[in-house]
Amino acid sequence: METLLTLSRFIDALNERIGRSVYWLILVMAIISTLNAVFRKLFNMSSNAFLEIQWYLFAAVFLLAAGYTLLRNEHVRIDVIASKFSKQGQIWIDIIGTVCFLFPLTLVVLYDSWPYFVTSFTSQEGSSNPGGLIVWPVKLLIPLGFFLLFLQGVSQLVKLIGALQGRGDVGGLLKHHTVAEDAVELAVGEHKND
Repeated sequence: METLLTLSRFIDALNERIGRSVYWLILVMAIISTLNAVFRKLFNMSSNAFLEIQWYLFAAVFLLAAGYTLLRNEHVRIDVIASKFSKQGQIWIDIIGTVCFLFPLTLVVLYDSWPYFVTSFTSQEGSSNPGGLIVWPVKLLIPLGFFLLFLQGVSQLVKLIGALQGRGDVGGLLKHHTVAEDAVELAVGEHKND
C-alpha cells in the first residue's frame, strides 16, 4: 500500500503543478481578448488566429485542469445525499463513483479521442477559417486532459482505500476548497518561495 500511496502523491503533485500553471492561461486569454477588441475598434483589424487562440487556451484550461479540479474536490458532487452518510459511507460513495463512472468515462474518451488526434496530426489539419491556426494541438489536449483526469482518479481511489484502512486523512479527501482558499494558498505559497 505504501508504494501506491507514493504513486498517489506523485500524481497529486503532477496535477497540482499543471493546475496551478494553467491558472495563468486565463490571464493570457483576457489579454488576447482585450488586444483583439482594441485592434478591432481602433484599427478596424481582426484576426481569426486571435479568436482561435482564445478557444485553444480555454480548452487547455478546461481539459488540463480537470485532474487538478478532482484533486481539489471541486467537481460536481452529490453532497446533498452524501452529507447524510458517515465519513466511511462518503468514502464508499466516492469509491463507487470513481470505479463505476469516472474510470469508464475517461477510458472511453481516451479510446475515442486518440484516433481523432492522430488523424488531425498526420494530415496537419488546419482551421477552415482564413488566417486560422493548425488544429491538432487542441485535439491533443483532449486525450491529454482525460489521461490526467484518469491518473487523478487512480490517485483518489488509492487514497480512499488507504483511508478505509486507516492510512490516510479522511477529512482531506472529502474537504471542499473554495476559490478564496485557493487564492490565499497560492499567494502564501508564492510568498514562501521568494
